[in-house]
Amino acid sequence: MDTTLTLTVNNLWMMICTALVFFMHLGFSFLEIGLTRQKNTINILFKNFFIISIGLVLYAFVGFNLMYPGSFWNGLLPDYFVALFGLESPMGEAGLDLTYNEGYTYWTDFLFQGMFAATAATIVSGAIAERAKLGSFFLFSILYVGIVYPIVGSWKWGGGFLDGWGFYDFAGSTLVHSVGGWAALLYIAKLGPRIGKYDKEGKPLAIPGHNLPFAAAGVLILWLGWFGFNGGSVLSADPGLTSLVLTTTSLAAAAGGLSAAGFVHIFYKNFDLTMFMNGVLGGLVGITAGADQMSIMEAIIVGGIGGIVVVLAVSLLDKLKLDDPVGAVAVHLFTGIWGTLAVGIFGQLASWNQFLIQLSGVALVAVFCVITTAIFLAVIGKVWGLRVDKKEELEGLDQAEHGGMHAYADFRMNQH
Repeated sequence: MDTTLTLTVNNLWMMICTALVFFMHLGFSFLEIGLTRQKNTINILFKNFFIISIGLVLYAFVGFNLMYPGSFWNGLLPDYFVALFGLESPMGEAGLDLTYNEGYTYWTDFLFQGMFAATAATIVSGAIAERAKLGSFFLFSILYVGIVYPIVGSWKWGGGFLDGWGFYDFAGSTLVHSVGGWAALLYIAKLGPRIGKYDKEGKPLAIPGHNLPFAAAGVLILWLGWFGFNGGSVLSADPGLTSLVLTTTSLAAAAGGLSAAGFVHIFYKNFDLTMFMNGVLGGLVGITAGADQMSIMEAIIVGGIGGIVVVLAVSLLDKLKLDDPVGAVAVHLFTGIWGTLAVGIFGQLASWNQFLIQLSGVALVAVFCVITTAIFLAVIGKVWGLRVDKKEELEGLDQAEHGGMHAYADFRMNQH
């Protein structure tokens, strides 16, 4: 194929995938507002707008070059001096060479990777819903997306030491989902549960979301967006590999939903829609590390186990009194770990040595994310506080943080 045509086709596919990953933020928004109470809807939507906006700006000024620095000594940290120069510095002072890597442009690569960066903070947003101070979350997001996410990404995708070890994470089960999941876990532990989530004996009580159709729409949008998330990670429009990745991705999602719903029905004797939905997401997160490495049957197995992992993780978090209104920790952290380890168990790379490498990568990312998150939360909590007061939580964050804005207008007030 002509070089110019190859560049155009590859770049067009990458831009389509970028748009699909951007579309996932609508899915996250719908899922989060659907699984929480109406009185916090504006607050959740505001956080999601902030995350995508600040994520892109931070990634332009700092994150992209921290993750893919102009010089890299293959150590624990990227070259900070290079990273401070901003988006255009890797291309040198002579001007920009728009071709990049395998035939797509530098700017397309930036946008695609920037969408991934914002996703890590979105995971945290859902977990801490309905009781976190907005300003404190904003500051945490800036620190986490601006520093932690790109540094961890540089270890593998930037050519760092994990890449040198042979650690494999195709589209981010660990580098995106677990990075967000570890932060979410520590944040909800620090915040404590919502008022009314647990009774005096410590048993969990249901706090129903106000709009399950919105939540369902959110999951379906995320499923669609994952075609861009994983499909774009091929980094070209290669027809064979792209088709395989889209197929393994979708089959894992379907298997995850079916296994979660079936598991819940066997043990709890009901058909739980929310578990079905989170099982789908668990299958998607689980296959993300090895979507290009798995056969059809292996993808179904990885996704199916991912759905069961979600159900077990939700139960574990409830026993530990860790309140996650949308199941973000169960979906993104636990199945992110599972999917990363699955690369060493199933697929073309499966071996005992690869499993140990995967396990080591998971552990190192966990240590770094836990330490940095703990430091950020300790400082922010000490200076500004992390949680709204009881009165504000009970009346809703839309009232407390947004001047009483209403997510759904009361049209009766406007009748004449």
